[in-house]
Formats: sequence, C-alpha cells, structure tokens
Amino acid sequence: MKNIAVIGAGTMGNGIAHVFAQNNYKVNLIDIAQASLDKGLATITKNLDRMVAKEKISEADKNNTLANITLHTVLADGVNGVDLVVEAATENVDLKLKIFKDLDAICDAKTILATNTSSISITQIAAVTNRPEQVIGMHFMNPVPIMKLVEIIRGYNTSNEVTATIMELSTKLGKTPTEVNDYPGFVANRILMPMINEAIETLYNGVAGVEEIDTVMKLGMAHPMGPLQLADFIGLDVCLSILNVMYDGFKNPKYAPCPLLVNMVMAKKLGIKSGEGFYDYSESRKAEKVASQFAK
Repeated sequence: MKNIAVIGAGTMGNGIAHVFAQNNYKVNLIDIAQASLDKGLATITKNLDRMVAKEKISEADKNNTLANITLHTVLADGVNGVDLVVEAATENVDLKLKIFKDLDAICDAKTILATNTSSISITQIAAVTNRPEQVIGMHFMNPVPIMKLVEIIRGYNTSNEVTATIMELSTKLGKTPTEVNDYPGFVANRILMPMINEAIETLYNGVAGVEEIDTVMKLGMAHPMGPLQLADFIGLDVCLSILNVMYDGFKNPKYAPCPLLVNMVMAKKLGIKSGEGFYDYSESRKAEKVASQFAK
C-alpha cells in the first residue's frame, strides 16, 4: 500500500496528507476548489518549515514530502489506481454519503475506503457502497502531524483483514491506532463533547466566565487546553454537528446541545476559523495584545 488519496484540503485533510507524504507515501490531495488545495499545500509547507527550523527534519525531508503530494480537483483523477482513500470532507452526513457512493463507483475493487468522520456511523456510510467490508473509520486527531492517536472504527461489516491492514498502516505512520466499535461519537467525542457542552452550559448559566472555566480545567484537571478554548480550536459548528449526531443516535437528553452553542453557530461565531468564538482571534485583538505586551 503506497498510493493514497485524501479528499478535502482543509485542516484535517491537509494534515492527513502531510503525515502520509512525510512517511514516503504518494498522496493525491483532492478538493473541488483549487484555492482550497493551494491553501492546504501552503499550510503543509509552513508546518514543514517549522519542523526544519526546530531541526526535527532536514530540508531534503521537506522537499521529498512536498514532492510526494499531487493536487487534484477532479475526484476520478485523484482516486485512480490508489490503494486507500481517506475522506476528510465537511462533517455532513449527506455529503459523506454522496462521496462514498461516488467512490464506490469509480475506485478499483481492491481500494479500501476510509473516513475521518468524528461521529457519523461507519455502517451507515458503508451501506451506500457495494463494498461495506472495505469501509472503515480512521479518525485522526487535530493537529494531525503532532497527535499520536488514530481511532480505528469498524463498521458492522468491516472485515478483519481490512481492520488489520489499517491498524498496521497507522502504526507505520508513527501513530497509535486504537480500535473502537461503531456507535455515535465513538470514544473520543462521546466523552469529549459532553464535557465541552457542560462547560458551555456552565457559562450559559452564569456560574463563571470563559477564562475562569478554562483556568479551572487547565490548572485543576491538568488539561493542556480549557474546554472552551478547545471548542474554538475544533470549530463550534463541528462541535454542534457532533452533539446533534449523538443526540439523534442515542435519543438521550444529556447530548442535547446547549442553546448558547446553537446561537453562536447561527451567529457565525465559530471559533478560530471565523475569528471569534468564546475568545476573540481578530486582527484588532491581536494588535491589542501586542500593544499591551510592549506597554509592560
């Protein structure tokens, strides 16, 4: 297995492409928009430059990694002849079902189809294909080049052979694969998202402010990042989508999204990606921080 296709050049997609390419796999990075591909490749280059500066890799390693990546805007061209497709498109069930139905029709019979979904049923995705035994979840963590965990999610029909292949492949990437079963949210988000949602409820109910809530969890629970800051980092729209998947899947009110989260998403306050969420990431705010540092 040496030829990989990654669908989606966003945060997760370009990170997955980076990791495969750095480990000397040939990667076709696919997105419908050339601008997204250019931005994704620029992100990969920037991250590689940072690694060179820290002497974690050489300039030759960086150049080799970039040479392993080819950009495509046409799905059929990008998945032609590959051994594995990793879908990392937007966390939208209808979009993912369409992508996998298309992949099943155009990919080689031997090609394994994986999804980076963080919550959507692998069994449901596999059901739109004629190869459900070859469909599996590969849930990478963000930022992909740094985080070691990959949740490997077996659908109801995923074969033992495919599971073993993907577990071994993840290990070759320097990751720690952990096999879990196919239930809404899997393990990572089934535990993480209710915590984030409860932090938002705590803010919504006026128990404490944003920084106070995050400080308690960082200093009191040894979390590297507070839950509200983490929600901004993930994207509030993504958090809402995952909670809705779990709420629909389990029909349990404990997964119901906090009204504050719903309102913030409707208001396009999505976190880092929009420049504002629970924290302000705008350029004016950055300038204020720099000015205050010089004032000190």
